[in-house]
Formats: sequence, C-alpha cells, structure tokens
Amino acid sequence: MLVTKLKDKDTLVSLITGKAFVINCHGCKEVGFPEKEAEEFQKELFREGKITGVLTTDYICNPENLKLHLDMRSKEIDEADCVLVFSCGVGVQTVSEHLETKRVYAACDTFAVPGGQGVTPLEYDCKQCGECYLNLTGGICPLTACSKSLVNGQCGGAKNGKCEVDPNMECGWERIQRRLAMVGRLDALRCPVQIRDYGNEVDAAE
Repeated sequence: MLVTKLKDKDTLVSLITGKAFVINCHGCKEVGFPEKEAEEFQKELFREGKITGVLTTDYICNPENLKLHLDMRSKEIDEADCVLVFSCGVGVQTVSEHLETKRVYAACDTFAVPGGQGVTPLEYDCKQCGECYLNLTGGICPLTACSKSLVNGQCGGAKNGKCEVDPNMECGWERIQRRLAMVGRLDALRCPVQIRDYGNEVDAAE
C-alpha cells in the first residue's frame, strides 16, 4: 500500500502564483488519500478566487483517460498559471507529461507502507519517498528518472544526453533542466535539496 499526505498549507499557498487549476485523483482505493483535507483547502482557494476549475476523476496515471479529461477542460487550464495535483507521484508526473508548458505542482507527499499495491504500466514511477521533489524538478522525479537517484543534479558521466549506466536511457537531469527552462523555472535549480528525514516514513507506516 501507499499513503498520500497533504503538504503543509504554507507550502501549498507558496506554490500558487496567480490562479490554479486543480486535479484530484480518486483512483486507487488502497491508497490512503487526505480527501477531506484536500476539499477544505480547495474551498479556501475558491473563496479567494484562486481556482479556475477542478477536475476530479479516477486513475490520472492512465494517459489516454487523462488526455480526454484535460482536452475537455483546456480553457480552464489555459486560464490558470499553474496546475495543482492531489495524487501520488505517478499521477503528478502523468499530468506534467501532458502539460509540458504549464507549471505542474504536487500537493501531496507519498509514503510507502507494508502491503501489496497496484502496478503502473507507465515508464515512470513513484519512489514513495515521503518528501516529493517534483515541485523542484519540473514534475520529473530525480529518484526514478536518474539511474543513480541523484537529487542535487546530474553526475559527470552523461554523454550526448544519455545515461552512463544505461546508454538507452535519457539523462534524467537533462530532462529536468529542459522542462524547467520550458516553464520558466530554472531558478529552482539554485535551491539545494535538503537531506531527507526518513523518520517521516516510519510515522506514516504507523
């Protein structure tokens, strides 16, 4: 199983510059999802006029299904300055892949807990690390997109944009750099990733 927890309110508010389009994923029933807390926070944003629209659906990690929904809500998405996604890390990465020129932010952290869980058919995955880096790396997870799971930038072994560990794999950090440049957030690379507190994972499991 896995558990998603809302990031703290100050962090979420700091992500929204202008207006946001909100996406809620209610797909995996084995996932512990903070639905009530998410609804309360979104109501506050509505009252403050900071939301252009809300999409709530199942399994946003299904690319075909997600694309249909996003196409139907394209006007509201275009009016938003960013997209705030309430899901596990796989869902956030799926949305980011479809909305390459839009700032896409993870509203939740994802924790792994003992037990079975579903398997995504997608090429990217969520490490369920409890400290989601997607907001710093343009919606591309450095733990899964980089074969070495580097969190402070690329190593010196990439050649012609390919990973030295797997020549068939594109360097994850070069992908991250391109995405951040595309959405005008290269300044995010100046922010060093903090050492993770693994105690968070223990707390979530309990």
